[in-house]
Amino acid sequence: MTKLTYFKFLVIMATTILTVGFGTVGLADANTPFPRILVNGEGRVDIAPDMAVLSLTVTREAETARIALDANSSAMNDVINAMKAEGIKTRDLQTSRFSIQPRYSRPAPKPTGEREPPQIIGYTVRNSLTVRVRDITTVGAILDKSVTLGVNEGGNIRFTNADPSAAIEQARTLAVKVAIAKANTLAVAAGVKTGKLLEISEQSLNPRPVPMASAEMSMARSARSVPVATGENTYKVMVNVSFAIDQ
Repeated sequence: MTKLTYFKFLVIMATTILTVGFGTVGLADANTPFPRILVNGEGRVDIAPDMAVLSLTVTREAETARIALDANSSAMNDVINAMKAEGIKTRDLQTSRFSIQPRYSRPAPKPTGEREPPQIIGYTVRNSLTVRVRDITTVGAILDKSVTLGVNEGGNIRFTNADPSAAIEQARTLAVKVAIAKANTLAVAAGVKTGKLLEISEQSLNPRPVPMASAEMSMARSARSVPVATGENTYKVMVNVSFAIDQ
C-alpha cells in the first residue's frame, strides 16, 4: 500500500467514526426520557332530556302465517296512524325488527323411547316500531294508546337529547380545567413548576342516561296514562394532558 493510499484510508476511517459517533449521540438524545407530567381530567354535565325513543312491538299468533301476518299488520297500521295523530312525524317512525317464526309442538316420547319430530302448530309474527317522541310530555299517553291499539311486547324507553353538543362542549371544557388543576397540584407537591403544554387528547365521550323504571312495568300498573320519570342525562368527556416540567 502506497503512502497516499494509506493516508486516504485513514481519512475515510476517521470520517466513518465521527459519523457513527454523532449518530449514536443523536439516538441517545432521542431516547432520553423527557421530564413531564401526565394527567387526565373528567368533565360531567347533567341536563334534562328533551326527546324519548320508544320501542313498540306488535305480536300476533295464528294457525297460518297468512292469518298471523294480516292480524299483525292491521294492529301495526292502527298504531302508526295513532302515532301520526299524536303529532309524530313520519321521519320519527321506523320499523326496527320484523319476523315470522313457526311454532312447534314436541310430542311426548313413545313407550319405546322413540321421539316423533316436532310439528308446526302455528306461526308468530312480530313487528317492532321505533318511535322518536320530541315532546316528552306526551310519552305516557302515547304508551297507553299504543297498548290499547295492539302493542303487546317491548315498551323500552330511552330518554335522550336531540342536540347534546352544547352539553358535551361544556363537559370538554371542564375536563381540561380539571386536568390542568391536577397537573399544578402534582407540580407543587413535587417542588417543580408546570411548563408548556406538550400534548392533549380526548377519549371517547359517553352520554349516560340516569337509570329509571322500565316502561313494561309501568304499563302493567297504569290503566289510563303510563307514569314515566325522565330523570337527567349525564354527558361525560375524558381528556389526557401532558405538560413539560420546569425545574
